[in-house]
Amino acid sequence: MERLQKFLAAAGIASRRKSEELIQQGRVKVNGRVVKTLGTKIDPDKDRIHIDGKLLETKEEPVYILLNKPKGYISTVRDTHGRKTVMDLIPKYMGRLYPVGRLDSQTTGLLLLTNDGELTYKLTHPKHEFSKTYLALVKGKITHEAVNQLEQGVPLEDGLTVPAKVNVLETKDGKSLVEITIHEGKNRQVRRMFQAVGFPVQSLKRTSFGFLNLKGVSPGKFRILTSHEINNLKKSV
Repeated sequence: MERLQKFLAAAGIASRRKSEELIQQGRVKVNGRVVKTLGTKIDPDKDRIHIDGKLLETKEEPVYILLNKPKGYISTVRDTHGRKTVMDLIPKYMGRLYPVGRLDSQTTGLLLLTNDGELTYKLTHPKHEFSKTYLALVKGKITHEAVNQLEQGVPLEDGLTVPAKVNVLETKDGKSLVEITIHEGKNRQVRRMFQAVGFPVQSLKRTSFGFLNLKGVSPGKFRILTSHEINNLKKSV
């Protein structure tokens, strides 16, 4: 027996949190009956699960992809305004995948995609403090005071950020190249942090996600994670 929301997440329907929302919204049926109670136990081998009236037939094989996202693509599965999404860079035969977190359309770099909803939930949950490193080109010669503020925590409208690790790589022609590592996933967090300390971002690239990096993956391309990498990801959370 398995909890319904955990089964939906493992089947790649959505993250565990989103699966819980689907259940609470009355969009999930078990053997023809609407189930709204979280924690309901089901037998995946016997019970028939419908989502929005569609039968969930089989559990998909887990897929884990590392994409080097180029500029101009949004990190969603589909877009009602017809904009390019990261799914346009992945072959259809790879199946239904979901981004692990998001990069805004102007931010480039490392983005994971998977149908493993349980792992997605863990990797994006704040309590696991999974590190993400970015390379930011900011306007102005960044000051020691600004660096100290980034490292201590920056007050934003949605709360104080967790202290970041900051390394100023270069200052030239009125710009600064800064490497910053954070452990949160607030919306457009890195851009807002630099804006808050007075050094707006001109370009931003995520260079690593935990122990994963972009080595060998050119912009717009992707690779499938190795079994060793997948196991390490799971162990890390």
